[in-house]
Amino acid sequence: MTNAELAILSLIAEKSRHGYEIEQVIEARGMRDWTEVGFSSIYYLLNKLEKAGLIESRLEQAEGRGPARKVYQITENGQEAQINATLAALSEPVNSYPPFLLAMSNLPMLPPAQILPALNIYRNTLTERKLELVAKVEQQSPMPGFVEAMFDYSINLIEAEMAWIERFITQVEAGNV
Repeated sequence: MTNAELAILSLIAEKSRHGYEIEQVIEARGMRDWTEVGFSSIYYLLNKLEKAGLIESRLEQAEGRGPARKVYQITENGQEAQINATLAALSEPVNSYPPFLLAMSNLPMLPPAQILPALNIYRNTLTERKLELVAKVEQQSPMPGFVEAMFDYSINLIEAEMAWIERFITQVEAGNV
């Protein structure tokens, strides 16, 4: 199961929802900071999950004059799949392939005069991301413990990368790369 599928399935496991409501929850929770769910892929993923028998839909009359909406609910198979995918994600580290490492492999082809400005931009972007996350924590407090832990995890990863990039910039400036 992809991260995007698990994200959508998890939102439906919380309560039955229609597609637009799923989009609203994703936006409200800032989920795009840590999931790969694009606005345009929500209905594609809903159809895929329904075809797999993990969710089912029913038409429900919208409040007021609006058209009927397709509301999705999780199936028993979907609950089992969500639990299994969640436990797998919690217990199995996954390799990631950041483009930054590919760029690092190409450093011998670049003069330091081009490397340093790029690394400084990278460092500044990390700083901005950290500040954005800290601001979101302040805006959303108080939060459930698991949500606080998610922000804490993300902030700690950024801080570790910031410490590393500082050391690496120093090495590049000293000509040790």
